[in-house]
Amino acid sequence: MHFTHVLLDWWHHQKLLEVMGVITGLICVGLAAINNIWNWPVAVVSVGIYIFIFFDARLYADMGLQVYFMAMNFYGWYFWNKKPATDEKTPVLRVTRTELVYSVIAVIIFTVFLGSVLKYTPASYPYVDSFCTACSLVGQVFLARKVLENWLIWIFVDIVYVGVYIFKHLDLTAVMYAVYVIIALWGYYDWRKDYRSQLQRS
Repeated sequence: MHFTHVLLDWWHHQKLLEVMGVITGLICVGLAAINNIWNWPVAVVSVGIYIFIFFDARLYADMGLQVYFMAMNFYGWYFWNKKPATDEKTPVLRVTRTELVYSVIAVIIFTVFLGSVLKYTPASYPYVDSFCTACSLVGQVFLARKVLENWLIWIFVDIVYVGVYIFKHLDLTAVMYAVYVIIALWGYYDWRKDYRSQLQRS
């Protein structure tokens, strides 16, 4: 009975906007997992909601990242509409050493630059926020190019984000990102299986 009371009290303290963001975020990821084109318009709604949530939480780098995701969502929606249904599945690639080196350099430069700018604003955790944003930008590029290691980036970033959102009292968002960790783990093992199948066929 005490647990139920605590749970209800916790639920009443959640913000409606965050609840909507979590629901639409999970729906769009679920639709993407089954290759349903409706994941894109749902993602547009989810990202739009999180622009306001992160602004209110003073996570400005995350807010800027959502603007980037918004553009990518419209691009993905357009690309999936133009892609013929008869196209073969895009093969899974592995990251090259050059790509890895450039990515690490880009993450360091972006983190130092953006963090140094944001520390003079009311931003929360400017360097951690900037680091996660930089890793997410790289992860999104790798995801678009179907590079297997994109999932490892998302696993790492999502774990860090869970901690950030707990400290910022965005509890439902923290739960959502914990679910994203599980999805990313599943995605990594599934794509790795596809990659091994490709090697056997070649």
